[in-house]
Amino acid sequence: MQRKRGVYVMQVAAMLTGLHPQTLRKYERAGFVNPIRINTLRLYSDADIAQCRMIRRLVDEMGLNLAGVELALNMGEKLLELKKRFLEDNETNHKRNLALIEEMLQMIGEQ
Repeated sequence: MQRKRGVYVMQVAAMLTGLHPQTLRKYERAGFVNPIRINTLRLYSDADIAQCRMIRRLVDEMGLNLAGVELALNMGEKLLELKKRFLEDNETNHKRNLALIEEMLQMIGEQ
């Protein structure tokens, strides 16, 4: 994942995401986010914040456990890649497939 500007210490990241700092640590251990580490200090980017918010939605609104979150994140990543390929192809017969991909991405909160 490419880093975006803006970094936040864990307490600010917790406030922005509505998650407890221990939950942020759990998401990092699970490999869902990868904040910049400077000694013991964790710095979360805007992309990390967005990822944590999406995970929170998956857990709170959709009732997924961490295994389900991992599956949803992987599926979303692959669907975004597939969408990019379809858009680069520009063949009209892919429009139905692209619509299906868009629908699935919306289901998991990706764009």
